Amino acid sequence: MKRIRIVFATRTGHSKKLAEAIGRALNIRAENVKEKPALKDVDLLFIVGGIYGGASMPELLSFVDQLSPESVRGAALITSCASKKQRQKGVRSLLEKKGIPVEDEMVFRGSFLFLGIGHPNDKDLAEAERFAVRLAEGD
Repeated sequence: MKRIRIVFATRTGHSKKLAEAIGRALNIRAENVKEKPALKDVDLLFIVGGIYGGASMPELLSFVDQLSPESVRGAALITSCASKKQRQKGVRSLLEKKGIPVEDEMVFRGSFLFLGIGHPNDKDLAEAERFAVRLAEGD
């Protein structure tokens, strides 16, 4: 069985909602990167974060920069973005430089001002749960 952890960084609460939905589906507590969770012997790390002004939060980038391939063997990215078009390029780049493979990324609509109001909604959360379960059950 895979050893799985979930971390998130959020300003608006959208990423926290997504991370907690994934946590419920996998029966794992989602942890805020501000708490500086210690990660050891993790097979799959779900990294949940939003895009703000075209980039991931500095706190999330700093956290990912501290990871090592000895502690984390793979990652999955879950992104909240008002346009539903931007991905976590900075996070992915840091992971790849460290030799931590990104198994997959799913982008969900977030909201900003009047764009995407009500997201992530129940449908988004259910989709995040299915995404996480699929990756968790994969070999």
